[in-house]
Amino acid sequence: MIVGGVFVLAIIGFIIYRLVAPSLTGAIASLQTFPDVEAGHAEGALTYAQTPPVGGVHNPAWQNCGIYAEPIGSENAVHSMEHGAVWITYRPDLAVAEVEKLRVLVRGRRYTLLSPFADGPAPIVASAWGSQVQVDSSDNFRLEQFLSQFEQGPQTLEPGASCSGAVGLPVER
Repeated sequence: MIVGGVFVLAIIGFIIYRLVAPSLTGAIASLQTFPDVEAGHAEGALTYAQTPPVGGVHNPAWQNCGIYAEPIGSENAVHSMEHGAVWITYRPDLAVAEVEKLRVLVRGRRYTLLSPFADGPAPIVASAWGSQVQVDSSDNFRLEQFLSQFEQGPQTLEPGASCSGAVGLPVER
């Protein structure tokens, strides 16, 4: 009987470990990576291979980090990602409660953008230079993992470069 109880506890422990292990090891489930993203500056409207973009040629002015209630220019947001920002986008029809949870998640972070993005491939998408994760809910733990790993992360082309003093007026930071 004791052996059976220990066996059941071991199985439960293993199941819990398998559920929690990705967040402990830093592995982000369904993370998409795009190596060798081109960098450079160009004026005007630009097109990108990914939606929302994960890098590429971008506007010379970066987007001021913070929370936006309206869509922002991809060309400016990509420049902010070059500086180490994470850009979290959400579909404009996302429930107000979900948007508020996203605001709480990014509030006070120096290198994060939050904005609506029409025609996103998922309700919520987190992007950093060369990486992206798509989720259905603001409660998805992969968003926090992504922020922890990529905000001013090792992919940053210009670590410590400013994420303020350029384009846009966020509704909050």
